[in-house]
Amino acid sequence: MNKNLKTLCHIAHKPSRRIIGLMSGTSLDGLDVALCEISGAGETTEVTLVHFATIDYTDDTKNEVRKVFAKREIDFQHLAMLNEWIGNLHAQIVLDCLKHWQIAPTSVDAIASHGQTVMHAPKALHRQAKFPNATLQIGDGCHMAVKTGITTISDFRQKHLAAGGEGAPLAVYGDYYLFGKRGENRILLNMGGIANFTYLPASMRAEEVFVTDTGPGNTLIDAVTRQYFPQLAFDRDAALAKQGIVHLPLLAALKENPFFSQPFPKTTGPELFSGAYVDDAKRACGDINVSANDTLATLTRFSAETIAEAIHHAVASTGVALSDFTIYLSGGGAHNPLLVGWLQELLACRFLTTDALAISGDAKEAVLFAVLANETIAGGQSEFGSRRGIPSVAMGKISFPS
Repeated sequence: MNKNLKTLCHIAHKPSRRIIGLMSGTSLDGLDVALCEISGAGETTEVTLVHFATIDYTDDTKNEVRKVFAKREIDFQHLAMLNEWIGNLHAQIVLDCLKHWQIAPTSVDAIASHGQTVMHAPKALHRQAKFPNATLQIGDGCHMAVKTGITTISDFRQKHLAAGGEGAPLAVYGDYYLFGKRGENRILLNMGGIANFTYLPASMRAEEVFVTDTGPGNTLIDAVTRQYFPQLAFDRDAALAKQGIVHLPLLAALKENPFFSQPFPKTTGPELFSGAYVDDAKRACGDINVSANDTLATLTRFSAETIAEAIHHAVASTGVALSDFTIYLSGGGAHNPLLVGWLQELLACRFLTTDALAISGDAKEAVLFAVLANETIAGGQSEFGSRRGIPSVAMGKISFPS
């Protein structure tokens, strides 16, 4: 047997595994690094978050990624080079974190790398009949494995696509394994660049679990903040949005897109919800001169209303009253007091963050990819039923360090 396979079999049979989860989202703010101790698999999974850090991307990194990010026409050579460059960059960040934490790379069993999304193109968005759902994350796993000396599991979304999904949201698997609780109806709401939520039924029946994107979380707010205030990466604490008022005609125009009437589950990305989307909505409502602060207030309300409407719609199909749900928040949007306040007005249920479940909301997505890697190594196949959007598959491609 190949020595790498022998090592992998040994790791699979250990009582617990030390796995680093990596996540970089569509906000392009940096790389989340979560060192996790994981035992069990599937419904018996238990995770201890040992260390966590977010390493900000430099302006140079952001600029290089934005040359290809969510664009139909790009320099293909640049994309090819960027795939290797991001892999090496993420590998170096892992090594730097381990050095800071005084942990030897040889004591880590695996890296779970989400990679950097540069294009998300479900069929409902690209609308080309002969082509399937598609998505692309860069940051080559082999480069990471060789540079760190640690077995790397990456490119998780492709198996989801191959099995009939749209490649997202993948949080549903880890949400179910870690955060489901018999007797309590829960919604795990993650508000990154794009917002998504997982419904976890009190019955804990996997085939009743539900997940979908809802539309923008922070992506439009961040984009417009950078447009009007280039020195700022995002609207911290909604300070700018709070100085504006919601422009109702613009809000109505923003909500006109067919995405919002598509059936659940569905996925989307900045390919649709971009600065051009906001400009088109301004023209459609007949007011291209909406102020920066009013635009940000309106975009924050737009995220709040589309999230709330999606949750109302999904909950209605369960037959359970919304007041019987607890919503657990994570992602950057959980730090936006205006967005959260409006959600609390629109959704009559209990609100907490995932910190109440012993996993930081900021670390949650990186932890969930560590859980997916644990399933690849040591898990079986939990049965989520045959519904569209949640295929019952193990995901990830394995790259050995030698």
